[in-house]
Amino acid sequence: MNCETLYAFILATAALAVSPGPDNIYVLTQSITNGKKHGLATVAGLISGCLVHTTLLAFGISALIKANHQIFFLIKLFGACYLLYLAFQVFRGDSDIRLSKGGAPQKTLGQLFKQGFVMNVLNPKVTIFFLAFFPAFLFSDQLSNVVQFYILGLLFMMVSALIFGGIAILSGVISDYLIKNSRTGSILKWLQILVFVGIAVYLLLSDK
Repeated sequence: MNCETLYAFILATAALAVSPGPDNIYVLTQSITNGKKHGLATVAGLISGCLVHTTLLAFGISALIKANHQIFFLIKLFGACYLLYLAFQVFRGDSDIRLSKGGAPQKTLGQLFKQGFVMNVLNPKVTIFFLAFFPAFLFSDQLSNVVQFYILGLLFMMVSALIFGGIAILSGVISDYLIKNSRTGSILKWLQILVFVGIAVYLLLSDK
């Protein structure tokens, strides 16, 4: 088992979770608008949806790896290209972080959990991202690929839940800081670009 690969996966996941994206901005907005509990309910829904994507990845891609290693190489190549595309999209995008503090209808905790879950599960970009991200971090020659993908999925969920939960709990402080420090968005933007490009290069150079 290669623990360094797992450490790299955790760091990459943390960097991506901190960087501004639709999920953490949505959590922050819900927390500001409806309160911390509602933000945490949103986090629970979003994170639960990741289990569906992990399952699809674990059984689908593991079967392809077992059937043909050349297909797996093509998957890695696609993943690297997709990550570079995401980096380019972030580069072209605006670095400003826009928050809405009003106008959102009040929802129950259950409704927000369901909305977060459905929003995640029905987003094909999440499946594609998992497909691009996870294969670079297979870490063991002894464990089956299915088990490894589930371990990576659970680590991804745990790290994302901790960071998204922190965003929900500290929503007031974070929103005030973002408003007062306009450079933060630019710093997080380049962090996200760096992570996407770094994972893409790692994926291309890995011998898995």
